[in-house]
Amino acid sequence: MENQKINRTFRLQILTFFILLFAAGYSGAQVDSLTAKLNQIKSLRSAVGMSVAVIKGDSIVYSKGFGLRDVTRNLPADDSTVYRIASISKMVTATALMTLNDQGWINLDADISNYLGFTLRNPNFPNDIITTRMVLSHTAGLRDGTGYDGFLNATYNQSPPPHLKSLLQSGGQYYTANMWSSTLRPSANYFSYANINFGVIGTIIENISGQRFDIFCRDNVFIPLGIDGGFNVRNVANVNNVAVLYRKSGGSWVPQTDNYQGAYPPAPNLSNYVIGTNGVIFAPQGGVRTSVNGLAKFMIMHMNGGVLNEARLLSDSSAAMMQNPRWVYNGSNGFNYYGIFNAYGLGCSRTADLLPGETLYGHPGEAYGLISDLYFSKVKDYGIIFMTNGAIWGSGTYSGWYNMEEEVFKACLSELPDLVTSAEEKSEAANTAPLTISAHPNPLRLNSEAEEITFTISGSSKKSGISRLQIINVLGQQIDEIRVEINGNGKQEILYPARKLARGVYFCAYFEENKVKAVKLILE
Repeated sequence: MENQKINRTFRLQILTFFILLFAAGYSGAQVDSLTAKLNQIKSLRSAVGMSVAVIKGDSIVYSKGFGLRDVTRNLPADDSTVYRIASISKMVTATALMTLNDQGWINLDADISNYLGFTLRNPNFPNDIITTRMVLSHTAGLRDGTGYDGFLNATYNQSPPPHLKSLLQSGGQYYTANMWSSTLRPSANYFSYANINFGVIGTIIENISGQRFDIFCRDNVFIPLGIDGGFNVRNVANVNNVAVLYRKSGGSWVPQTDNYQGAYPPAPNLSNYVIGTNGVIFAPQGGVRTSVNGLAKFMIMHMNGGVLNEARLLSDSSAAMMQNPRWVYNGSNGFNYYGIFNAYGLGCSRTADLLPGETLYGHPGEAYGLISDLYFSKVKDYGIIFMTNGAIWGSGTYSGWYNMEEEVFKACLSELPDLVTSAEEKSEAANTAPLTISAHPNPLRLNSEAEEITFTISGSSKKSGISRLQIINVLGQQIDEIRVEINGNGKQEILYPARKLARGVYFCAYFEENKVKAVKLILE
């Protein structure tokens, strides 16, 4: 009887082994199949480079890069390649604002002027208030009029940059009448997609929080979600990962932006910038830089109603408000951008056109030769992220998206049922310690015997190279940055002189490739 029991156990172990082996092999076959389809699309559309991620539930089940992120240096694109993601950034900006909504700092239906520091009105309808909800949903009557480009140029090149009201108030230096609808009241709920809406949102985030927009988003969105990237390229852990964005000119691919060639650009001169006067300087409408793996974390958080890995970034009601349409196209109540925007919430659109029959939530982007898409299904619990840094595309065959976008999403959907995390990947994940950072002593009493703070970083997957540890105060100001030399043993210890810091609370963030981990440090 005992021998029979042992034999049954042995047979069960063998059966389990082959089931897992089969699952792993089958998954690999499906990954290869999707890779082949995406390679074909890359070749068909002459893409410089592209990256794709597919999510099921809480897992990234496929992530891969194709082609080059940098033609001059012959650097390949992969799933950690960082792109300037264009208008998907609007969804990130809206998320940052909704964290303030959850804390009770803003009433989305109150006069937005309360949060701007100046009166925002359509000069044609001066008695009609404009709300934050209207601006987030592109229904406030704002337009990217002819004054917008001159204002942008001055914002990026003058110190200090011009005040936002110089563009939006009648009589302002950059104001033009076509910045506003001349015929439609804000209450008409007419949709007109405009980048300036999110310049306004970035500015009210600064006014409410008292922090620069890029710093607020870093501390309240990117670091909590463990995402490498942000609205400031200097928040990217490795500038060599940043994709150059290209357009074809004649027979050559010509860089349009982010051609950093391995060196961070000089920090902008913000010494004269007054927080809350012009958040446009940080490109809240399109300036996020991150990878498909980074965006996958952001997407999973939204798919889960504001939660990632049991950590809540948004309340479920705020996540739902973003996703649920505030405006739905009826044929005459807005410009639907050639069919891309037929339903729009708060910085998030809903569509059944990109994948016919599939209701998806998310946002597209296009700028400087890049196209990007982040869309997920709430019902079927999957998502697809796609970015290319340059390609030759044309109009879509059945939607307002480009043919390349349609092809990528159809390919991912066709392979979705069989994309699973392999047994080998699960085993490896189970046996790999997560990346963590700790500080000791913490709290630390100044003038005590402890003269140094020991930062311990565990679970590093890098074999060698340089990473960064930033020390940030409660105002979001970077106090110091420490270069961390990776030694390949999965654990680092950094000794830091306590005398360099004053009493207070600090946020210590460690950046490694597409991961960010942080610890709060208290000095008494």
